[in-house]
Amino acid sequence: MNQDWTTLSLLETLSCTFGPSGCEDAVADVIRTHVERYCDEILPDSMGGVIAYVRGDGTPLDGPVCPRRLMFSSHMDEVGFMIRSITEEGLLKISSMCGGDTRVLAGRRVWVGNESSQVQGVFGVKPLHLVKSEDRGQAVELEELYIDIGASTREDAEGVVHVGDYGTFASDFVIFGKDKEYIKGKALDDRVGCAILCSALRQIYAAGLRPACDLYFAFTCREELGISGARTAAYKIDPDFAIVLEATAAGDITGTADYRQVAHLGRGGAVSLMDRSTIYDRPFTDWILKAAEEEQIPCQIKQYVSGGNDAGHIHKSRAGVRCAAVSAPARYIHTASNVVAKRDIESMEQLVMAVIRRLCSKKEGRILRCEIS
Repeated sequence: MNQDWTTLSLLETLSCTFGPSGCEDAVADVIRTHVERYCDEILPDSMGGVIAYVRGDGTPLDGPVCPRRLMFSSHMDEVGFMIRSITEEGLLKISSMCGGDTRVLAGRRVWVGNESSQVQGVFGVKPLHLVKSEDRGQAVELEELYIDIGASTREDAEGVVHVGDYGTFASDFVIFGKDKEYIKGKALDDRVGCAILCSALRQIYAAGLRPACDLYFAFTCREELGISGARTAAYKIDPDFAIVLEATAAGDITGTADYRQVAHLGRGGAVSLMDRSTIYDRPFTDWILKAAEEEQIPCQIKQYVSGGNDAGHIHKSRAGVRCAAVSAPARYIHTASNVVAKRDIESMEQLVMAVIRRLCSKKEGRILRCEIS
């Protein structure tokens, strides 16, 4: 494999890879290929995740944060759906794996299939002129939607897809804006976190760093379903500290009240104090914020208590894990067109490396600063 990849080029590859919840094998293959030479071992994971292990040198740590085992976690899966039936006309009926917001589905191009092959289709719905006047302007029920893959009979459709196959959005990866500062693509929740962790592993290797404690980089499955592979990964790793890298809804758009604007693009990673599944460990969170301040790394506090992530599973593992979360603000999350800012990805990667530096022995190697290009 060409080792000249950048965080941005890897993010594009990951964004364009087919990987809805429960069908993450292709994403796992991409990640494994990019990190296996930069870690001491790839640990087996029965849920299908990838756990890259960097062995610590056993140097005793001192201070408010002195882990024996630190787990970084990002989920590989993306929002999607599953084919539950095929009509006589060859149309696919689906069950949602993303909360069922039908506003973002009608007319949208999709990929459907399995780990090894997919076909293109489009979400269809009854045309407006056939909709009863009293129903116009109402949200379309999931039961009314279907996927058209160009088949005219059930037999035609079953020649390329099957009940139980998966689907997700078809969406181009686009860099746009005045200064090419913004990125649009599918699955940036949470392929952003995955790309950052891959890059951090390469930086550790390139700089010749050997942490005092053991580091585990867990790329997990099925977060979007809530049936989290992070739970089993945390049980296997048995960390005492964990940092979850995620994407979070950005509310910095017209019509959103100030107090509901969760995070803002371009102000750095959003550090969580609390969400719907976790109250984050305050001394650990403060330690991360201090690292950002000392190295002048932009970051922000997540302003609105909403959502949840893999920390909700990790912090309850075994005897308990002290957790923190840093998220990339993303507009239009859980749609085909997530939008994130390059500078936020850059600052999150710098923050991960600042944390790792503080957990290394005094003989530190060269640290590579992240520049998204």
